[in-house]
Amino acid sequence: MVRPSPPVLASEGFFWVGVQHRPLAHGLGAAGQMYVKYQVPADRRHALPVVMVHGGGGQGLDYLGTPDGRPGWASFFLRRGHAVYVVDRTAHGRSPSHPALHGKPGMPPSYEAMLRRFVAPETEPVAYPQARLHTQWPGEAAIGDHVLDQFLAGQGPPLDDLAHVHAEMRRCAAALLDQIGPAVLMTHSAGGPFGWLAADERPSLVRAIVAVEPQGPAFTEGPGGVLSWGLAASPMTYDPPAAAPEELARAWRKAPGPDLRDCMVQAEPARRLPNLQGVPIAVVTGEASWKAQLDHGTVDFLRQAGAPVEHLRLEEHGLHGNGHMMMLERNSDEVAALLADWIERTTAMG
Repeated sequence: MVRPSPPVLASEGFFWVGVQHRPLAHGLGAAGQMYVKYQVPADRRHALPVVMVHGGGGQGLDYLGTPDGRPGWASFFLRRGHAVYVVDRTAHGRSPSHPALHGKPGMPPSYEAMLRRFVAPETEPVAYPQARLHTQWPGEAAIGDHVLDQFLAGQGPPLDDLAHVHAEMRRCAAALLDQIGPAVLMTHSAGGPFGWLAADERPSLVRAIVAVEPQGPAFTEGPGGVLSWGLAASPMTYDPPAAAPEELARAWRKAPGPDLRDCMVQAEPARRLPNLQGVPIAVVTGEASWKAQLDHGTVDFLRQAGAPVEHLRLEEHGLHGNGHMMMLERNSDEVAALLADWIERTTAMG
């Protein structure tokens, strides 16, 4: 396998944002922080940096490389001339976690669950319909496989309070954007609300959002809680205003095609999300992921609320067989190229 040369950098470094002081029995502890690694290419061709936000039990290394040793999306975007900021969200990766500072963690992931969900859904006898199309995992679907070990070794438990997790996303996203200025946000899975909350808090600093299979669809239950505010478990700004999530009337919308699921949206007349109305959004869905059944619901909710959103289904762009962890799969560079093309086209004047 011929691998591209490492990108040449003008600068790189790291820092934390959102550091809080929390009392402990033996003194003050640092809590709530989010780690940020940045790299700026020597041949920078795009003004807006790309901030990469990982999913639920992952960490920023999901963008730094693949479990079979190939360069990750961060390197791809650096070679395309983008500055890249890769975060470890609060209580993940290099943002250290302790229950006394951050609350109770959820259960750690198991090999069996990760095989069913991410690595080999096609082997499950009672899987979702699209699972049979999955072909892109770079290793073997067997416990003991080196690639699988490399993947599982970097996965950890999310915190067990979704509303608190989303409040921390909003706070740390705002702190990061205040420090680095306008940016494009790329989010994945349970990191998806980071994009909506960042745009809600700092609409002038979020120039586009690429939401790769974001948590959802609206109003669904996830680890640690429910998306009671539509796309987040913590408050979002609506017009007309909603003082409590119960004020958001809900309705089921029939699935638009076979092998898709009915999803919940707002009952009409729908409230708008005013701080997302000026932010271009791409929702990205793999052909063989369980989210292939559901992401249309997130797109419907965003459109109903007035957000400009495009649904990028990979198979409609000639990219087949991808599951939920598309940034780690065999054709990860081809997927990254589609996303880079969208970003560069959408933010050409940014």
